[in-house]
Amino acid sequence: MSAKENVNAVTLIKFILHNETLSVEKRHEIAILFSAIQLACKVTNNALKRAGLEQLYGLAGTKNVHNEEVKTLDLISNDAFKNALIKSEQVAVMVSEEDEEPTVIEAKEAGNYVLCFDPLDGSSNIDANVSVGSIFGIWEKKSKAPLGQVTKEDYLQSGKDLVGAGYAIYGTAAILVLCFGDEVHGFTLDSQLGEFVLTHRNIRVPEKGAIYSINEGNSHYWDQPTKDFVEFCKSKTSTKNPYSARYVGSMVADVHRTLLYGGIFAYPADTKSPLGKLRYLYEVAPLSYIMEHAGGRSSTGRQRCLDYVPEKIHIRMPVYMGSAQCVTDLEDFYKRADGAAK
Repeated sequence: MSAKENVNAVTLIKFILHNETLSVEKRHEIAILFSAIQLACKVTNNALKRAGLEQLYGLAGTKNVHNEEVKTLDLISNDAFKNALIKSEQVAVMVSEEDEEPTVIEAKEAGNYVLCFDPLDGSSNIDANVSVGSIFGIWEKKSKAPLGQVTKEDYLQSGKDLVGAGYAIYGTAAILVLCFGDEVHGFTLDSQLGEFVLTHRNIRVPEKGAIYSINEGNSHYWDQPTKDFVEFCKSKTSTKNPYSARYVGSMVADVHRTLLYGGIFAYPADTKSPLGKLRYLYEVAPLSYIMEHAGGRSSTGRQRCLDYVPEKIHIRMPVYMGSAQCVTDLEDFYKRADGAAK
C-alpha cells in the first residue's frame, strides 16, 4: 500500500466513528468494544503465524466443557479475548466456548454489553494449516441488575436481539467481517499499518448459489429431508446443473466462502447428534445474523435460527445457512416430509 493509500485508508475504528446509523454515544461504545475485539484478533492471528516457530501447535493436555481436546492456541486466543474485553470496560458478562460458566465482570470494569464468542473456531484443523477463525455475538444487557451482577436473561437471549456480530478468518489474509444492525462489511488486516482496513463494503450473498457445504461422511446418520436435499444438490435437471461440493471443516471458512460465492452451508442434526453439533450463542446466532443482514437466510429446516431462545449457554442447534433460495429449497424438503407424516 502506497503512502497516499495509507492516509486514505478507512480503518475499522474510523468507519465505526463515522457510522451515522448509530447514535454518537453508541458509536463511541462500539468503537471501544471493537478496539478490544480487533486487538484479540491481532493477538490470535500473530500466534497462529508464529505457531510453528514457537511450538504452539498440539494439545494443551486439557479438555473443555464439551469434552473436546483443547489446543494450546485455543487457550491463547481465549485469554486474548477475555483480557481485551475486560479492559474495554464495556462488557457486563462473557460466554466463551472454552469456559463452562459465564464470566461476570466486576462492577469497576463492567459495562452494558454481553459478549458470546468462540475464540478459535476450527482449531482441530490448526496443525494442518487450514483456515480457522473467531466468532462473536454482541447483545445489550437486558436486566436491571446493577453493574457487576447479571441474570440469565442477560446472556440467554435470542439471536434476533443481537445488536452486532462478526467473525475473523485467519487464512492467506486476516479478515474481520462484521455487522451492527445494518450492512455487512469486511476489513482486512494491513500488516504495514497494523490496522484492519475496509476492503469489502456492503457484502451481499447471491440470491442463488451452486455450492453445497456439508460433511457427507455423516450421511448415514442424516434424516430423510437432508438426504433428499443433498441428492437434489447433486442432481441435473432441465433447470439446474449439479452443485459443486466444498467442505473445509472449519465453520468460519465454509460460511465465509458461502457469504461471498453463494450456496448453502449445513451442519444438520443426525442420529449421533440429535441437537446438531454447533453451539447457538457463539456460532449459529452470530453467523446467522451476518448471513441475514447480507441478504441470505439461516434455518434449522423448520425454524428461523434467529428466533430461537436458548435455555443453556452451550446448547447446540442444527443449521442450514446461505443463499435465500438454497435455504428455501432445503425447507421445502422438510415441509414435504412433515406433510407426508400427518
